[in-house]
Amino acid sequence: MEISEIRVKLINNKDDRLKAFCSMTMDNEFVVRDIKVIEGTAGYFVAMPSRKMSDHCDKCGGKNHLRAKFCNNCGAQLSENRARKDMKGRMKLHADIAHPINAECRRKIQEKITAAFTEELEKSKQPGYKPLDMDEPEDEDVPEVVS
Repeated sequence: MEISEIRVKLINNKDDRLKAFCSMTMDNEFVVRDIKVIEGTAGYFVAMPSRKMSDHCDKCGGKNHLRAKFCNNCGAQLSENRARKDMKGRMKLHADIAHPINAECRRKIQEKITAAFTEELEKSKQPGYKPLDMDEPEDEDVPEVVS
């Protein structure tokens, strides 16, 4: 797998650890969007796209995020600690949508994305810097799917 392109959209919120959103193109054929660059205690790291996990209300069957205290549908109180725990004993509140299978792939993605982020950060300090529009279509030949 070759990472053929990385697009970086910097986030301007000085109080937040989230520093950028990225898209990564592999082999000029496949794109993964909504990759995050986050500032951690040991430097920047990459968080793959994920979704909030949810469950269903015992009373009405309505769908609720695992942190919800009351059902969005019927208002019934939901039991606490509904989330499964990971190997470290922490509640698992998000599930990856896409992620590397092994440590070598994770390292390669981490290095390339943090390098692209650092490069974009340096460009942003130049006069006349124009941020990337992440909503631009990356390939004009691919028709947009309408549901």
